[in-house]
Amino acid sequence: MKEGSVDRATVVAIAVLAYTLADLVHEALGHGGAALLLGARPTMLNAIFFNYDEATVSLTAQRVISAAGSVVNLVVGLPLLAIVPRVRSARWRYFLWLFAAVNVLTAFGYLLYSGIGGIGDWSRVIDGFAPTWLYRGGLIVTGFVLYFVVAPRPLDAFLGRTRELREVRARALSLVPYFVGAAALVLAGLLNPLGWRLVVISAAAASLGGTSLLAWYPALPRAPQRDTTEPPLGIARGNGWLLAATIVLLFFVFVLGPGIGSLAVGD
Repeated sequence: MKEGSVDRATVVAIAVLAYTLADLVHEALGHGGAALLLGARPTMLNAIFFNYDEATVSLTAQRVISAAGSVVNLVVGLPLLAIVPRVRSARWRYFLWLFAAVNVLTAFGYLLYSGIGGIGDWSRVIDGFAPTWLYRGGLIVTGFVLYFVVAPRPLDAFLGRTRELREVRARALSLVPYFVGAAALVLAGLLNPLGWRLVVISAAAASLGGTSLLAWYPALPRAPQRDTTEPPLGIARGNGWLLAATIVLLFFVFVLGPGIGSLAVGD
């Protein structure tokens, strides 16, 4: 394999893992973990939502559970961004960068999404607060600053120094994973028991909308950092990554897609 080259199949596998695992961080570890800690009764873990019996907890606890998905995304993602430059394996370095990026962008993007659309996790957090326009405006402003100013993190070690090379490699390493990850979430979402509407407002919104900065990344005019190496780091074929992605994707789509548990509160 040529030095610095990128194996597309391995990039696809890493994207599947990064997106599905970040989704589980949000739904299972975030919402689900908070629900268990606060004494809520879980009813279903699904690929695109977590459901619990709201009658088992207070309104304040419900707000905390709604916020917990994004909060835990940040708790997981932000430390990883600091660790990434120290990772020596190119494949693991790329995976941790993408996994961290999906976590952070999902969290910040949700603020914008709930503020603009009036739906989603953070709309439930502020539900009942007045004046509504002030709280939704706060979500929009905070989300905008965090998403477009704080969130971007260069992937320079993999991009090289020339403009043409940087654009080509950015497309391969951010745009391709963006579509692959979105496809995985939407595919699982199509099997959810609540219908297609939830696919639009949850699976598609979280992936295509929440991580859309990855789609724009190749077009952003970024000069290489001073310590950017040439040739850039490459991503070699990793059969273990391909196998892991296949297993995780099958479980994510065909087990978590329909969901574990029941939506019926009495079951």
